[in-house]
Amino acid sequence: MPADSGKKLFVGPRFRRIRQQLGLSQTQIAEGLGISPSYINLIERNQRPVTAQILLRLAEAYDLDLRDLATADEDRFFAELNEIFSDPLFRQIDLPKQELRDLAELCPGVTHALQRLYAAYTEARRGETMAAAQMADRDEGTRFEANPIERVRDLIETNRNYFPELETAAENLRDEINVPAEDLFAALSGRLREKHSILTRIMPVDVMRETLRRFDRHRRQLLISELVDGPGRAFQLAFQTGLAECASTIETIIGRAGPLDDAPRRLYRITLANYFAAAVMMPYQPFQTAADALAYDLNILSQRFNAGFEQVCHRLTTLQRPNARGVPFFMLRVDNAGNVSKRFSSGTFPFSKFGGTCPLWNVHSTFDTPDRLLSQVIELPDGTRYFSIAQVVRRPAAPHAQPQPRFAIGLGCEIRHASKLVYASGLNLDTSEGTPIGVNCRLCERENCSQRAEPPITRTLILDENTRRMSSFVFSNAREL
Repeated sequence: MPADSGKKLFVGPRFRRIRQQLGLSQTQIAEGLGISPSYINLIERNQRPVTAQILLRLAEAYDLDLRDLATADEDRFFAELNEIFSDPLFRQIDLPKQELRDLAELCPGVTHALQRLYAAYTEARRGETMAAAQMADRDEGTRFEANPIERVRDLIETNRNYFPELETAAENLRDEINVPAEDLFAALSGRLREKHSILTRIMPVDVMRETLRRFDRHRRQLLISELVDGPGRAFQLAFQTGLAECASTIETIIGRAGPLDDAPRRLYRITLANYFAAAVMMPYQPFQTAADALAYDLNILSQRFNAGFEQVCHRLTTLQRPNARGVPFFMLRVDNAGNVSKRFSSGTFPFSKFGGTCPLWNVHSTFDTPDRLLSQVIELPDGTRYFSIAQVVRRPAAPHAQPQPRFAIGLGCEIRHASKLVYASGLNLDTSEGTPIGVNCRLCERENCSQRAEPPITRTLILDENTRRMSSFVFSNAREL
């Protein structure tokens, strides 16, 4: 959003999303900006412009970085639309990129609907029996719900991975118990026992077997496996406390999502209780202040808040409180086969919803150097550059005969924020060459990539038995229409 004093902008949907992200009504934001609620209504309906003066007042009143708020959602929506319309299903449609950008900016609800429809289509196309049966046998008026994991991820992105009601509840709880991080497990155990008649027990692995946590409702016992480490035990107690004390708050948030089938509703409830647990372990203001003062040193943050590496990385993606924002990070978790089991973003990184990640991103290399934290400057085909760090983490230990689970955690931000990170110390971020990566192979149009697993679906594959190139796939420069 430019700050040219003479420029008028018709950005109603964008302005409305900013207001909703702040949790304000039209009347409340009108009071903060010194204008009438009716004028706010006209702005959001694109019947009045937003002047530069109003934008500057908005930034000052609510401590907003307008560069982030102006582009983050539109960039994400555009990336989703671009991925969808790159499918060969649409190869006969010549759809200019600018039209996709216009749609992403002006009609985010349509973008969301298209994404859900395409997700349902891809599940049916891949032959998922349940999805196909639901689509074929549903009664009139019955909704089709796509993959519940993707549905909940979409809800998290809609909220920019920030839930202020849960943050407030977690801070109030920590103020009440008033203990240092190392005593949190004992304090929560006592609270569950005294306030909710729930007894916490650490159980042997031969009793728990493959279960790490189980709540026995009849005996009012929370059973935690001895395989779970200290931070994990505190997290599980905070999770149970959230279910016991924040049920109404969680249900209110779920209610704002609109109609949900049972699976995504349950998963969303679990996700929100997990969010609360992390906020209890790492209360917003102390954690954000420490992260900024320590230049986001993950190891020190882990020690100070008695939290695991993955827990800290995940928490960093949630620091979106007005007037106290952290660096807008993105995070993902992958296994050594490249499967993505977690992805969160408070920034603009265009995660693929329908594929894996680029093998040139060194988050995959961490499995070869499990005791090292790797850093990397990466560059997407559109020239956008990011700074990322990656490290292998081990989940709760498994008995000797079972495979020991390992995952790689990738954490990153736009290059313009990287100077705030201790891991970028000594790097000239303006001149550092970025590793060229793509969103994933099916969407990446970079040529001569030796790591390419499949040709881009937007190009025609060229087959020549007389030539062998570095890449296994050669394709035309002309985009398929």
